[in-house]
Formats: sequence, C-alpha cells, structure tokens
Amino acid sequence: MSAADRSEETPGTWPSVLTWRAHDCTRMESVRVQVSGNRIKAYGRIVAAASDTHPAFSASYDLVTNDAGATKRLSVTVTLAERERQLSIARDEENMWLVQDHQNQTKRSAFETALDVDVAFSPFFNALPIRRTGVHRSGESVSLPVVYVRLPDLTVELETIGYASVDGAIELSSPLANTAISVDDDGFILDYPGLAERI
Repeated sequence: MSAADRSEETPGTWPSVLTWRAHDCTRMESVRVQVSGNRIKAYGRIVAAASDTHPAFSASYDLVTNDAGATKRLSVTVTLAERERQLSIARDEENMWLVQDHQNQTKRSAFETALDVDVAFSPFFNALPIRRTGVHRSGESVSLPVVYVRLPDLTVELETIGYASVDGAIELSSPLANTAISVDDDGFILDYPGLAERI
C-alpha cells in the first residue's frame, strides 16, 4: 500500500481493499480495511473451492479492534452448500472472550489473555498481532496466544503463534506452519508461502 493507494487521506488514517490469491488451490480473500492509527475495521470474504480437506465454502467476516489494535469483536458467517452458520466473538473490558456459536450457545474464556484472533486460510488476520506489537519494525520476536477460528467448521481454540523479524522477513511459527512471510510497511501480508500472495 503506497500513499497513492490512500489518495489524500489523513496520515495514519486510510481505507483500502486488499486481495490475496492462494498459491496452490482455488481460494481467494478480499477485505475492505479502514485504518486509523492502530485501530482497524475490516469487512472481508474468503471463497474456497472444494478440496481434499474441506468442502466448497465462503466465509464473510466483520472485525473491529480497539485503539491499540487488540481485537474487540469478530463475527463470521460460513456458507456451505447445505447450510449457513454464524459465529460471534467479543472481548470484554476484563479481557475475557465471549464466544457465541451457531447454536446460540455462549462460552466465556480468558484464552490465556489473548488479544488477537486468527482465522484459518486468511493472510489478513496475521497482520493483527504484527501491527499491534510492531514486530515488523522492531526487529524483535514475540510469541503470542491467539483465538483461532477454524474454517469451515467454525470451531474456536487457543493457539500460540510466534513472529520474529529476520533479514527483512518475518519468521512465523505456529502449529500449522513454520515459514517466512513478507509484509508491507504497514504490516499487512504480501506473501505467505503455502497460503496466499497479495495481488
């Protein structure tokens, strides 16, 4: 994202549409992002064709963070051929997470004081901890608990993801991948090997 992409917005405040294409399967993600300092509002969609690991699905999401970049709430709607399901996640003032599933059952959990969410198949959500911690600028490393949403089944669990800035790239370490990702100056993913690249 360059200054030209943001037209004449106030510095640190801009809207943009970011789009990624999967490397080795038929899947795309597109998200409208509104940034104000560290605060993010985002509305996006992941569309995936059927594969060996999942049926065809689309997932739309709506995300809001607080002024520090920590997730306040996330809603996800997954559409499959036979059904549609919704999930709502919100973090309260006590840093407790409320998870309301498609059966309207609500669970409350600390998720080890996680401040970020991550969603399967999405390069967008990796930007949340990267931007919030500034690891793309600091050259340091962090290991963080995240509230992880699996698609298309909408299960929610705790995962730990590590980010380390190394030679202009960010080494990502998670139970799902160990790879070097590249980000732009604002911390949004350009290329996530094995997952997707920005187009």
